[in-house]
Amino acid sequence: MMKKAAIIVSDFYLKNRMFDLNDPVSNRDNISYSNYLLKTELLKSDIDLSTQDINKVQDSNIVFFNDMPSKIPVKKKGQKFYLFAMESIAVHPINFDLKRYVNFDKVFTWKDDITDGNKVIKINYSFQFNPIIKLELGKENKLVFVMAGNKYSKHEHELYSHRIEIINWFEKNHPEDFGLFGVGWDMFQPKNIFCKMINRTKMSKLFMKDHLCYRGIAISKKSVYPKYKFNICYENVKDIPGYITDKIFDCFFAGCVPIYWGANNVTDHIPKNCFIDKRDFDSYEVLYEFIKNMDDTTYQQYLKNAQEYLNSPMSYGFTAECFVKTIISEIANV
Repeated sequence: MMKKAAIIVSDFYLKNRMFDLNDPVSNRDNISYSNYLLKTELLKSDIDLSTQDINKVQDSNIVFFNDMPSKIPVKKKGQKFYLFAMESIAVHPINFDLKRYVNFDKVFTWKDDITDGNKVIKINYSFQFNPIIKLELGKENKLVFVMAGNKYSKHEHELYSHRIEIINWFEKNHPEDFGLFGVGWDMFQPKNIFCKMINRTKMSKLFMKDHLCYRGIAISKKSVYPKYKFNICYENVKDIPGYITDKIFDCFFAGCVPIYWGANNVTDHIPKNCFIDKRDFDSYEVLYEFIKNMDDTTYQQYLKNAQEYLNSPMSYGFTAECFVKTIISEIANV
């Protein structure tokens, strides 16, 4: 007999949009593949996974929560509740309120220092792997870029302000070697009510200095990444064990070398020879000289190292297949 499973998501992903590989917006850069694969594999176990507007919470045997809700519904007898605590601690800190975990049968998260293999299960951000990297260096390749939204956080480990710092440094010192892509760079950071009001009135351009190297919003990551040699990919927060998102993997898949700053234990998961660690450089000038003067042989070795990693057992934990297998096996054990 088919069981119903509901997943609680934001309105944008309702009507099973989170599983739709043909939706060019929700599946931009193939980010829905892991969700699609989970739904597909659960069907093989006679479990129909759908968003909460299709499979109502009260009618479902299993309920998945995509990040911690502010209010947790009352569990019916026989129901199983599972939490995906995936959004960063800077954006959704309630995800890591451990006292609330008592309300769930299992919690799935990337956060290495709270997983126990029993109640709190380790899963990573996961991807459909493309283990073949373009190793040839085209003559058209520009030097370095940032692709990120113009965001703000008061979290003590936030890296948004450090993105601003390096963007400003490149625009002041080497704009010819730099590109900036993403949402919100023609607006103020939403630090306070005044900034938010100005942004809503679309008058921010009257009050702020334009970013010299702003190239707009990219149609897709794959339309930008291959055109540059290096990508400055900072996570939203630093020094959080296990917080490794798509940022560094997007570089690997596109054949672009990442300049990474984020998880303090990143080398437990990804070999150091696959990326440039921002923490190794005392200044932006030293970092710039390092990448500007890197010879082609050294550059291509970074790409080869990344390709070897993607094809090794060490990377399996970031595959969509591992993500799905882990969830299904834990559900079966409850």
